[in-house]
Amino acid sequence: MLLLLVVVLGIGLNLASAAKLGVVQTELGQVEGKSYFMGLFRSVDVFKGIPFANVPGKWEKPEPHPGWSGVLKATQYRDRCLQVTLLQGKTHGSEDCLYLNIFVPHGTTLSKGLPVMVYLFGGAFLLGASNDVEFLGNSLYDGKEMADRGGVIVVTVNYRVGTLGFLSTGDVRLPGNYGLWDQHAAIAWIRRNIEGFGGHPMNITIFGQSAGAASVSYQMLSPYNKGLFRRAITQSGVALSPWALQKNPMALTKKIARKVGCLRSDIDLMVTCLKMTDPVGLTLAGKIDVLLLLLKNGVVMDLLELSPVVDGDFIPDEPNRLFHNAAQFDYMAGVNSMDGHIFAGVDVPSINKRNANTTVEQVKGLLTGLTKVKGNAAAESAFNTYSSLWGSLPDQALVKKTVSDIETDFLFLVPTQIALQLHANNSNVTSTYSYLFNMKTRIPGFPRWVGAEHAEELQYLFGKPFSLPLIYFPRHRDLAGYMMSYWTNFAKTGDPTKGGSRVPSTWPAFNKYTHPYLIIDHSMGKSSVSYDLRSDYVKYWTQIYSTLPNIKRDDTGVKQGN
Repeated sequence: MLLLLVVVLGIGLNLASAAKLGVVQTELGQVEGKSYFMGLFRSVDVFKGIPFANVPGKWEKPEPHPGWSGVLKATQYRDRCLQVTLLQGKTHGSEDCLYLNIFVPHGTTLSKGLPVMVYLFGGAFLLGASNDVEFLGNSLYDGKEMADRGGVIVVTVNYRVGTLGFLSTGDVRLPGNYGLWDQHAAIAWIRRNIEGFGGHPMNITIFGQSAGAASVSYQMLSPYNKGLFRRAITQSGVALSPWALQKNPMALTKKIARKVGCLRSDIDLMVTCLKMTDPVGLTLAGKIDVLLLLLKNGVVMDLLELSPVVDGDFIPDEPNRLFHNAAQFDYMAGVNSMDGHIFAGVDVPSINKRNANTTVEQVKGLLTGLTKVKGNAAAESAFNTYSSLWGSLPDQALVKKTVSDIETDFLFLVPTQIALQLHANNSNVTSTYSYLFNMKTRIPGFPRWVGAEHAEELQYLFGKPFSLPLIYFPRHRDLAGYMMSYWTNFAKTGDPTKGGSRVPSTWPAFNKYTHPYLIIDHSMGKSSVSYDLRSDYVKYWTQIYSTLPNIKRDDTGVKQGN
């Protein structure tokens, strides 16, 4: 009798946890993924490497995929788009790279009508992939935990980066923005096909981090995405970030042409030569030139050259003039408390050295590099603002933290606050939310004052404390649970507090007149809501610095006078 009971119970449990899609019909053909057990009565179907566009032509918009016969076994990630490696000595990836991955959660029955969250990876528009950073066989952007715990479908997307994704002449010869067109093609494919996977085609949220967040911002601003998705989340990056827009694309294209032997006085001949050049060589020519930084005494931001452009088409105008297009989307945006620290540590290395002082001259030098378009008066003005609370003998920890704050504000926080304000100003029926991620860094060796590093929120958002429990503590699992709840609630309802997942603090909306933000860490409660994030510094950059005149320069960048 006991044996019979065990057998019946086993069969019952197996059936109860066995909900899976099997073969799914898409517009291009049939696909079959793999089902993963996530717990009692819970599974996630994972489809890896589904093509959403054909192999792209060099510097051409993505074209529809021709489809396939039979059943595509979608069980392996496909190649990343051709790019330099992290150390930039060589390339990896392929031109055949426009694929996406889908994570679909189920209970005892197949899911239907689920919200859809589409993730765009970061990497300075230079590198990255939809399945980036493998650790213990687990991709950083593996969507299983978020899908399972949040009750949403997660989709991760590849797009072209580097020279092949963002080179531009600034005119019709090479308009640029090919990576943005790839993202748009993926979102459109998801809209057309996600219902077959159990998703709601009218409830799509796009989200991304760093260059992926700036990409999300551009997708919001482009007229091509009207009605295509419903909500958007930007994490540590917006289209207004100073590193997110090429101001002089032709100069960069000539520099890359020189590296590959294609520089010509006739631009048409130069472009023809570039189009005939080996893509690996072109990709290597777009790598970050660290030596140039050292020789010119510049700042890291100067090296982030390949990025979107105002092309008069996908991005028809300057980004700050396009927020009327973003008003149709609910919007959530924020930064990490020390987003700029990793860049500040390159620009002013002494901030991370225990026995080295950071001098006034070094702080002024950093500000001179960041504000060089407006000259020395701007750097002096910014220094006076940031040193106003130092006193006559400032503590070294305060000076070093100030250096990090300067880069965080300039590169990430202030542009994000401007984007939130512009969204709220243009929006009548959609919602706006602001956050500050402030979990202390887990990276060893940094000074005590270092808070949340650039990209550190991703491990929590994608549930790594649950999938890799041995390298995290309970407080990290608490934080991961909070983040997944807020993000997926927002995807469901447009309100991160409401949506079925419990959260530790009510998150009030940002609007034209009041600017609340949620402080996200492991010990959240009523005190986690604050107002007017770094408002004195936001006011400085938006109301004082922005009114200072730019220095006029000739085409070679030589200063011509004020």
